Amino acid sequence: MAQDINYVSEFTQFMRGYLAEHQDVAKGQVEGRSLLWDKAPINLDEKARNDASRVAQKSYPYQAD
Repeated sequence: MAQDINYVSEFTQFMRGYLAEHQDVAKGQVEGRSLLWDKAPINLDEKARNDASRVAQKSYPYQAD
């Protein structure tokens, strides 16, 4: 079963046209990605100190012993 390599779905055509007309949307997507996904590099020494200084917590802290 051979597929047409030139086929572009209606949705893809719509999105390409929409993003071409509304360039502010693409800019907003980049800004949103940077807020949620793009993080600063991790300092491994600082992470190790933070992990070592963490206090173990009971599984249910509100239970009276």
